[in-house]
Amino acid sequence: MWETAKDIGYWLKETISLKIIKRLAVVIILLLLLYYPVGMFLIHKIDDNPDFGPQTVSQGSNAVAASIALIDREVNQHSWVANDPIFKPGAFLDNMANFQTGIISAIARFSYELVDQLGRTRGSSAVDPDLQEVSGLLQYSGNIWWWNPSTSLMPVATSEQQYNKAMEQLIIYNKRLATGNAVFEKRADNLLATLDRIALDLGASSASIDAYIKNGFGCVLDLGADDLFFNVKGQAYAYSLILKGLRKDFKQVITNRDIASSWDDMEASFESVISMDPMIISNCAVDGLIFQNHLAAEGFYLLRARTQLREITNILQK
Repeated sequence: MWETAKDIGYWLKETISLKIIKRLAVVIILLLLLYYPVGMFLIHKIDDNPDFGPQTVSQGSNAVAASIALIDREVNQHSWVANDPIFKPGAFLDNMANFQTGIISAIARFSYELVDQLGRTRGSSAVDPDLQEVSGLLQYSGNIWWWNPSTSLMPVATSEQQYNKAMEQLIIYNKRLATGNAVFEKRADNLLATLDRIALDLGASSASIDAYIKNGFGCVLDLGADDLFFNVKGQAYAYSLILKGLRKDFKQVITNRDIASSWDDMEASFESVISMDPMIISNCAVDGLIFQNHLAAEGFYLLRARTQLREITNILQK
């Protein structure tokens, strides 16, 4: 009888243990099912507010201040998701990741102009050390997490760390500029060169859109179309804010050359790109009867902005 009671006790213990394990498994599965969708919902943010930006700075550069504000917002205030590993909800937010990397790519392009043109008295003068460091830091890939065993067993600098360093150097530069210890040449030829480079970058994006439309999978099932769409949107968004800053920085040049009206048209075209926010990005035939080709529409407004930039540079050349 004692053996029977012992067997029953052992059986009850095993049964209770199995029930606990099963309930724990159910709880874990439910948590995982909630973790990703809820986490994605809370993190997801494609911030295309056209009025975002710092207040007008009386000293320093407004375009540099806009770049600082954008980096801080995307890296520190919003979650930088382009390098999120698979166990984080942000790893599945590819549209947000592409939007963010598009923003950084535009700021990186602008940093070249700061090094080569705006931050130097003449082409033969010394390169500003802070700006040179910024240019290098912003070339860092946006998908680098602190540990990637496929490339190194040792921890590496994350994308966020590099971009924050670039932001800090831009802050230092703008403070030096405000105290007269740095250069920001507000000459017409510098504005011309900067706008020309931005136009070239937009042209490259337009070519990427054209190539993708021709070679993409097609229509609403094209899962790569949204990546390009939001990358270009992020690029255009950053450029629009930088250009608003440049308008303030080069106010005298714009007034003297009477290009304010042309600048208004160019800003309106950028806003047309930025305001596009379809629920599903389709890459259907450009002359399709039912479904729109959102890449083609984006490319159209992008080319309008580029054309208007060229109109402004043509005026500046005269």
